[in-house]
Amino acid sequence: MRTHTTTATTGLVTALAALLVLAGCTAPGDSRPAASSSVASVPAQSGGGSGFEGPRPQDQNLLAWTGDPNDAGHVTAQSSAGVGGRVTLVRIVLREQITWSNVWLGLAGIDPNAQLANCYLGVYDAKGALVATTPDISPQLMTDAIAKPFALGKPFTAAPGTYFIALLLNGTWATNGLTLKSTGAGISVNAGLTPPNLRYSNLLTGQTSLPATVNLAEQSTSTINTGWASQWYAIS
Repeated sequence: MRTHTTTATTGLVTALAALLVLAGCTAPGDSRPAASSSVASVPAQSGGGSGFEGPRPQDQNLLAWTGDPNDAGHVTAQSSAGVGGRVTLVRIVLREQITWSNVWLGLAGIDPNAQLANCYLGVYDAKGALVATTPDISPQLMTDAIAKPFALGKPFTAAPGTYFIALLLNGTWATNGLTLKSTGAGISVNAGLTPPNLRYSNLLTGQTSLPATVNLAEQSTSTINTGWASQWYAIS
């Protein structure tokens, strides 16, 4: 009878120890580390955007940009005959809704002897409709060769989507005098793209104001491929 009791007790202890191991615990008197759960051994996944993602527009009190201004080290220069009266378009994609009040332009150089008139910045939506424009910016293109904002005539609510920043210059200036900051991408700026989705393009000739609508299917690279490309812009 005593032998039967000892056997039963031993079996009970063995079963209890097995349950404790399955539960991630150790049996009484066992100094071995508890078995770890297979779930606990899987490293936690980091949340999206938790790592360093590089400079953002908000780091410089801006809402969006065509690229980090630190990379805008190139200068574009074109003759007034090559650029005057043409609408230059630069595509920008907004990821969130903003109130768009200003277009920032990197003015690299000025021509004190330039004769400028009917120069504008504006914004077209993805359908080619003009949704905002500045007053004539000619006076501002004659002073302060820095990155600076050009106020739209009326701020507007810009929903997420594709927009095109438009620049129209008119007048006469020295080719290497009036210059804008840009990247050094050159003709590669539109790699993989076709109208109406070109990243940098030009439209029309002989314009003295930004037209109410443009046909984006008619985007051209006639001046872009000669060096007038990849201008840096930002939004505030």
